[in-house]
Amino acid sequence: MEATKVGIREFRSDLAEFIASSTPVAVTRHGQTVGYFIPTRGQVVADLASLQQASKTLDQLMAKHAVNEDDVVAEFKVARKKQAVKNKRT
Repeated sequence: MEATKVGIREFRSDLAEFIASSTPVAVTRHGQTVGYFIPTRGQVVADLASLQQASKTLDQLMAKHAVNEDDVVAEFKVARKKQAVKNKRT
C-alpha cells in the first residue's frame, strides 16, 4: 500500500480525515518526508498489522538507501542539536 504525501500544515488541518482513512500518510516538510501516519482503526489486530507494514516499509527504504539503524540515530542526534542551537538563537 502506497502512502499519500501531504505537507505538515495540510496534515494538521485535515487530521480528522486522515484518521478516518485507511491509507497511510507520508508527512512532508519543505518537500522532505518527516514522518508517517498509519491509521489503525482502533483494533489490536489492525494495530499490529499496521506496525508490521510500517516496519517492512522502513526496512525496504533503509535497504534501498544503504542506511542502517546507527546512521538514522546519528542523523537524528545531529538534527536535534541543530534545532537546539536554532531555538537558542530565537
